[in-house]
Amino acid sequence: MDALFDRHQSTLASALKAAQERGYWSAYPETPSGKIYGETAKDDGLASYNARLAKPFDLPDHPGTGKVGTEVSPFGSALGITYPASDASTLVAASQTAAPAWAIATVKTRTGICLEVLTRLNHLSFEIANAVMHTTGQAFAMAFQAGGPHAQDRGLEAVAYAFAEITRTPAQAVWIKPQGKAESIVLQKHWRVVPRGVSLVIGCQTFPTWNSYPGLFASLATGNTVIVKPHPGAILPLAITISVIRQVLAEEGFDPNIALLAADAPGAEITRDLVENDAVRIIDYTGSSSFGDWVRKNAGEAKVYTEEAGVNSIVVAATDDFAGMCANLAFSLSLYSGQMCTAPQNIYVPRSGIDTNEGHKSFDDVARGVAAAIDDLLADPARAAGVCGAIANPATLGRIEKARSLGTLIRDSAPINAGDTRTATPLVLGVDADQTNAHEEERFGPIAFIVAVADASDGIVKAASLARRKGAITAALYDTDGTRIEDAVDAFCAAGVNLSINLTGGIFVNQSAAFSDFHVTGANPAGNASLTDAAFVANRFRIVMWRQPKAA
Repeated sequence: MDALFDRHQSTLASALKAAQERGYWSAYPETPSGKIYGETAKDDGLASYNARLAKPFDLPDHPGTGKVGTEVSPFGSALGITYPASDASTLVAASQTAAPAWAIATVKTRTGICLEVLTRLNHLSFEIANAVMHTTGQAFAMAFQAGGPHAQDRGLEAVAYAFAEITRTPAQAVWIKPQGKAESIVLQKHWRVVPRGVSLVIGCQTFPTWNSYPGLFASLATGNTVIVKPHPGAILPLAITISVIRQVLAEEGFDPNIALLAADAPGAEITRDLVENDAVRIIDYTGSSSFGDWVRKNAGEAKVYTEEAGVNSIVVAATDDFAGMCANLAFSLSLYSGQMCTAPQNIYVPRSGIDTNEGHKSFDDVARGVAAAIDDLLADPARAAGVCGAIANPATLGRIEKARSLGTLIRDSAPINAGDTRTATPLVLGVDADQTNAHEEERFGPIAFIVAVADASDGIVKAASLARRKGAITAALYDTDGTRIEDAVDAFCAAGVNLSINLTGGIFVNQSAAFSDFHVTGANPAGNASLTDAAFVANRFRIVMWRQPKAA
């Protein structure tokens, strides 16, 4: 039964080492190269994706009393795929029936199955990339990386943390208490990992695999059965994932209903019914703060892990590479049209301007520099499409339209000439922090504010305060003053937000690396959990003991 664990033990060992050392390591190559994945892998993945269109998605023996499926690609066409649909109580009952055998499986058995699943998902990365692309609007390269290898790394990271936490306590030990001249008391003690119960993973539309895999694999590895509730607009990537999990479970002699898909339709979601079911004991949620509030209030005794809305900020105090700074900001603002939980929204700039390697730059100079860098980045339509991708939800276009009146127009948003694709380039507005708080609400999508403040220190204070009050996942600083940099580090650490300093090259504030970066800290309103730390996995199980006198 532990053959899968033995097969993948070296990968687990490397993951545990990487998580301890926090340096760069990845188990799954992020480059969509035929030399890595096979010369025909890209074409095979596209063919597999196309073969799924306009037909029912096959999930053998999955509970289902009907069919749902209304996914429409942001690039213009309906997927036409239907999925088995059930009510919440049927799914929960099936999950509970499958639970006992999974709960008593050894940590090696569960870990081995999870690692085998991740390996098979990696082999399907090109198919998953097409599924992610046509449900989220991510351009193909990003869909491959974020939807495939990067998501798989995050899943592996969760499995490694779960394995470490479970094996921290031995399965058994002999306890000997000396009694002086009397005979010592000798007990044989045993400890068993007891999972919490049914785990619910509520997926989001923009990053269905990347945001779901940590909770999904953390719960599976710790012995919980899992129901995955995808966003109705992005079911396919998670349906493929559940299909692979069920296949491996069945091959290893387990009930495949250990992993279930809760597909539903817009306007007829079953999320609330699942959240309110008393048997659901763990909930992983990614989405808006308003629904996150509802989840927390109605989850009963379930342990809830959330990633929610936040307002990410950048403070520009000074720079010794003005062009590099502007180019880096342009890419960060444009990538996937700002539809990332890590994307910056506010850029705080002193009203009097900043010192740079090109001389002093006024506030307007900085604003024009950022706008010009965006224009340069997106000048070629093909490149623009590859960077910006498409808009996942039509509501985002309405948000852009409404935002135009919130400040002085620095750069207008415009569609990319890409046929039926729903697109929008960044909208950049100028505001003064003393005259408006419009920038202090999350404006999800390609909407950015360049915010005038009294000075650099004022910008740091305002950005950190906003993170504490409204939440933030990322923050960035451009500065050449060492003392002020130290002050910023203290301020943003106190606000519970990860800080990037003076990024001008090929790394961007949006990016988060598995095994090194803790995604979300759980220390401000942007989320109460971190991907991935010990706290993310340790409370998904309990350790129960039995003891008895040891036989002579």
